Amino acid sequence: MPFVWIGALLIVLKWLEVGPLAQWSWWWILLPLALAFAWFELIEPLFGLDRRRKVEDEYARMRKERIEANFRPGGAKPAGRSSAKS
Repeated sequence: MPFVWIGALLIVLKWLEVGPLAQWSWWWILLPLALAFAWFELIEPLFGLDRRRKVEDEYARMRKERIEANFRPGGAKPAGRSSAKS
């Protein structure tokens, strides 16, 4: 995500012709965005970082459901869930 912010900042500075950035080639200005694309489309799937985030989101959802179930009147279980563990 920092690559995206840096890329956006460089584009704005180039567009406003601020300092030495006005002389830089557009290739250098757009390089952080290309790196962000490579990160999100190549590196994360290659090393399984995207799957780990999905698992963490699933655990967070389960934790939230468990906490909500504790605060329901009578300790009712969430709808559609069985109490049997497999």
